[in-house]
Amino acid sequence: MAHIFRDTTIGILIRWASRGSLLKYPEEKGDFQCPMCYNPPMTESTPAPSHHEDTHDETDTHPENEAHIDRPATPSTEVDSSDDELETGELSKIMSRPQMSHVETRASLAQAYSDAILQESVRQTHTIIQPKTKNGVILVDWYHTDDQENPQNWSSGRKTLVVLQIYMYTLAVYIGSAIITPSQPYIEEQFHVTPEVASLGLSLYVLGYGVGALVFSPLSEIPAIGRNPPYIITFGIFIALSIGVAVVNHFPWLIVLRFLQGFFGSPCLATGGASLGDVFNLMQLPYALTGWAAFATAGPALGPLISGFSVPATNWHWSLWEIVWLAGPVFVFMVIFMPETSTPTILQKRARRLRRLTGKDVLRSQSEIDQANLKVSEVVVQSLWRPLQINLLDPSVLFTSLYIGLMYGIFYSFFEVFPFVYATGLPGRASPTDGYGMNAGEIGLIFLSISVGVSISIVLYATYLRKVFEPSIRTQGLGEPERRLVPGLPASFLVPIGLFVFGWTGNSSPDIPWIVPTIGITIIVIGIFIEFQVVFIYLALSYPQYSASLFAANDFVRSSLGCAAIHFSRPLFINLGVGKGVSLLAGLSCGGVIGIFVLWYFGMALRKRSRFAAK
Repeated sequence: MAHIFRDTTIGILIRWASRGSLLKYPEEKGDFQCPMCYNPPMTESTPAPSHHEDTHDETDTHPENEAHIDRPATPSTEVDSSDDELETGELSKIMSRPQMSHVETRASLAQAYSDAILQESVRQTHTIIQPKTKNGVILVDWYHTDDQENPQNWSSGRKTLVVLQIYMYTLAVYIGSAIITPSQPYIEEQFHVTPEVASLGLSLYVLGYGVGALVFSPLSEIPAIGRNPPYIITFGIFIALSIGVAVVNHFPWLIVLRFLQGFFGSPCLATGGASLGDVFNLMQLPYALTGWAAFATAGPALGPLISGFSVPATNWHWSLWEIVWLAGPVFVFMVIFMPETSTPTILQKRARRLRRLTGKDVLRSQSEIDQANLKVSEVVVQSLWRPLQINLLDPSVLFTSLYIGLMYGIFYSFFEVFPFVYATGLPGRASPTDGYGMNAGEIGLIFLSISVGVSISIVLYATYLRKVFEPSIRTQGLGEPERRLVPGLPASFLVPIGLFVFGWTGNSSPDIPWIVPTIGITIIVIGIFIEFQVVFIYLALSYPQYSASLFAANDFVRSSLGCAAIHFSRPLFINLGVGKGVSLLAGLSCGGVIGIFVLWYFGMALRKRSRFAAK
């Protein structure tokens, strides 16, 4: 059981309090047998290690000039002993999603997927012989192919525990965004502000987690920090801020605290996908990411449902206390059970323990060598300037940022238009045909249509992954990234179709039953969810070395447009009416339909001209 708690926050505290006498690592136990490759006899000729040496070229088992990349060999279910050495080398370099930032060629990326297939078929244990660089540095890696310290070798139960914590963490933060919407009329009344100003409580929260992603995403990629410290520290601050938001009675402070809430809640958005990539190989990862996206999409929809009945019965503070009640137990659970999952961080700590054990300074992890050359200016460039540069200079990336941002803006416009359709109608236009007369709790139930759309999307997309995506990679190789856009082609039509259904049937209420515009909402969500999946996998495969920066930039762009949509949608619908206002959004989404087809058809040509795409 010690290995379950050792790398968690509570485990680190226990080790600190006991001065390392409890929850020991294998290298700290008296019966540990150090592998010979890490404890060679020292000779006078053994050179001192260079901390500035880049060892990628000497240790890469897959040269970047590999010619044949389209059809990897299908691994056999039997492991031939004559191939043990080859397979050991390959499996010691099985690539996780975060490590794709080191991939610069299509050949390396194709080999990564081929290795993921091989990993699933190999069942024998092999000792990994560690390479020694020309300067005498011995790279610290996993001891053998099924090393239990490797997150990708963890048991299914332990992986499931990590996944559930990431999912619940994400759900808690995303519920916190829209849970305030039923409180807005009461905030308007107490603080004497307009509806547009009161909506800052939602919009600045959304903007906050977009800004935070730019800050916390690069931090978690630094091996000396890892995933857990940003999670635990910022989530603790998030809960403290949530208490402050729940008790504050000064509007400016309410708005400031809401922005900070979103900012410090952002690591689940910035790094959650990377944590899933730590524990799953590239063939398994799309399923985990689909579930993660489902929780992120369903969260804002569940917020108004949770607080829609409680706020009218109590007061507007109640919705904000509900964030504390939801996030608090998740935080405690993560402190106890959330382990460190970053491979570079785990290996860096192992290298430190081996140096203490053997007294040999030549033992280094690859991350330590990489960090020796890391400059603050490079971190700033990679996290802030590089995403902007790629968006400005690469039309494919710019389109995906704007398209996903538009989808996100449409999604968050729901929180402004739903009261017009399902409650009392548009201000100043009250008539028997305006609105279904629902209260805040009943409108919250309408948001369940988003969860229904997400559930249908999961079934459709998981079926595609199982029946099309996996077989095509196993039999035809990785192929071109544009192949991954194919599910998005028909799905792109669902967004404008659903918008037209919602806009013009909801505009005629109550002549048309409330279920009809609600079906339109479900259609919209199915389209948006699938578009998100295909665009993100396209970016990861087309720009693997910049994918972390691109995802952080995309997070910021879509959060910014989501924030803007919360403010422009209310005057849009009041001035144009629901039918025409939603039709305008549908027209913009039709532009996205054209764009996704253009990207699918001309994407290869655009990538060849791009200075950033993998060659």
